[in-house]
Amino acid sequence: MNSGSKRMSLVIPSLQWAGLAVTRYRLVGCIRSRDSITARWTTLGLQHERHRSKGITSQPEYLERRHASTSASIDTSQPAIYKPPSQGLISKLPPSWIPYAELARLDKPAGTYYLYFPCLFATLLAAPLAVPVATPLEVMSTSALFFAGALIMRGAGCTINDLWDRNLDPKVERTRLRPIARRAVTPQNAVIFLGFQLLTGLGILLQFPIGCFFYATPSLFFVTVYPLAKRVTNYPQFVLGLTFSWGAIVGFPAMGVDLLSHPTALGAAAALYASCVTWTLNYDMIYAFQDIKDDVNAGIKSIALAHDHNAKAVLLGLSAVQVGLLGLAGYLVGAGPVFFAGSCAYRTAQSGSDKVHG
Repeated sequence: MNSGSKRMSLVIPSLQWAGLAVTRYRLVGCIRSRDSITARWTTLGLQHERHRSKGITSQPEYLERRHASTSASIDTSQPAIYKPPSQGLISKLPPSWIPYAELARLDKPAGTYYLYFPCLFATLLAAPLAVPVATPLEVMSTSALFFAGALIMRGAGCTINDLWDRNLDPKVERTRLRPIARRAVTPQNAVIFLGFQLLTGLGILLQFPIGCFFYATPSLFFVTVYPLAKRVTNYPQFVLGLTFSWGAIVGFPAMGVDLLSHPTALGAAAALYASCVTWTLNYDMIYAFQDIKDDVNAGIKSIALAHDHNAKAVLLGLSAVQVGLLGLAGYLVGAGPVFFAGSCAYRTAQSGSDKVHG
């Protein structure tokens, strides 16, 4: 194993822990925002289990509410009260800019980190495979470009999502104050803003080796169709995973490693991509429980609704698969023992996060 591989085997486990920290941060936010419904939801789950054990085939209460009177839904006839941000970076912006900053989710950076980490992991795994081995400066500059791209394209994805969901967001408590839902930004202006976001993203993409353009462009298909997935399948989080994990593929050509002519790199990229998709399923399943009551009323599908009865087992299974695939990616590029020790420790800590939910 060369010195580059050794350095990467030391760096990547620490970044795995950073990813776990972001997951924990998002989980805590979800738990806090749904404290008022947690006990009720647990009661409904126990009722469901008792009904099944007694052979009762009636729908659980949370599904019956879907067909109940509209009094169980959010009263959209009452205007939602919006309070402009009083702290943070966007609070310093001119008032007319704030809705667009919120549309790009600049006030909620966790999604940017989730989009960025697969890019960063791939960059670090690809660095020792480059010929010659990439220097620390090359790794840092490439990583910085990826972060800028993640910031812009995550915002573009949010704009696309809010355009698709402009008639659904007002029905969900967490999303009813989004800029388009509260009519602070018109759909027409949002489309124009999206055009600027995509042009900026293209400008960043063109700073990478030209091969990255062909590897990155197909991801736009998943960015566009993800908002539709929640209408037709219980697993829209899988489509989100395909989208957010795309950087695991692009990171290799960004370091000058062509996947089609490098079987080892192709295998590592495939394993890393699959690992990141599984990771997305894991954390976004936790996140989906925040909206589970409103999703039922709005007719939105999610993995949380499909697996509310066995969420803990599913989360633990996803964690095991995720870290197994991550270990496979490390093995294929010749990572050292620190990489695998970090992966195992990360797996144990992530199980603790799942238990908080389960």
